[in-house]
Amino acid sequence: MKIVPLAADSLGVRSMATYIECGETRILVDPGASLAQSRFNLPPADEEWEAFRRANDRISAYAGRSAVLFISHYHADHFRYDPSLYHDKNLWAKDPKRMIGARQAGRAALLWRGLPGDCRADSAEGRRLETADAVLSASPPLPHGVDGTELGHVVALTITDRREGTRFVHASDVQGPLSPVAAAYLIRERPNLLYLSGPPAYLEKTIGSALIERGVESLLRIVEATGCRAILDHHAIRAQDYRERLGRLWETGRVSTAAEFLGLADAPLEARRGELWRARRKAPAPMAMRGRELSGGRPSAIMGRRTRPVRAKEGTAE
Repeated sequence: MKIVPLAADSLGVRSMATYIECGETRILVDPGASLAQSRFNLPPADEEWEAFRRANDRISAYAGRSAVLFISHYHADHFRYDPSLYHDKNLWAKDPKRMIGARQAGRAALLWRGLPGDCRADSAEGRRLETADAVLSASPPLPHGVDGTELGHVVALTITDRREGTRFVHASDVQGPLSPVAAAYLIRERPNLLYLSGPPAYLEKTIGSALIERGVESLLRIVEATGCRAILDHHAIRAQDYRERLGRLWETGRVSTAAEFLGLADAPLEARRGELWRARRKAPAPMAMRGRELSGGRPSAIMGRRTRPVRAKEGTAE
């Protein structure tokens, strides 16, 4: 099984876009990316814009190779409106009407209305597909963080290599996980490799240290119970001191970032935004930024153009 993180917070953008190839079965999970409109009261630096452009180029290229596209939920760093992305694809996407908040429901409706006629779209929850090489199975809705969160639910995807028996689970924004329900599901799936967002340590002053510790303990239990390796990224990488704050996870020797999984150095550009602006030695652009919203903004946005990113503000866990 070939697993390629295409874009991630450790690669410079908000994303968990991942390509999986298992023989002739080829899947692209969460084909989206975004930049935080504001961190440290600063807009994205030039380095972030360049990482964003490269991320979207990679996502577009790997979408062309994939037969199945999977969307775990409708936060704008996990999908793209661009209809051409879904041309002649099998699309598994979070149910747009069930167990979904109002904002995500609006985004979902806009996406589903704009899908091309040759896109074969289905609600992902509980769906299963067997091919000659792999078995794909989607989870029931899992909390986006704690049980009862206003951030809604996500759907995880398990891919099993029928030839080798290896199992990869992409668990998106479970944030640790923070929900015992999500943790129990991931243990039950018995992954060899688990990719998930970590506890949002960058919001610790807002949500408290107890939740961050819950996420750490939860992932430690999953690793111990299953013996899996874990790719920990996304929310976890936005804290400036993520290496120290989540040190117990790295100490297991079984946890890596998406960048490390690819053999690259971490490039958490959002966490380093203050440094990036100071290095330029000039004032940042005004917070009212140029252009229209991109990737999760309006469906007419042109991919790759240096325009305004989605409105992911500091203090949010999208």
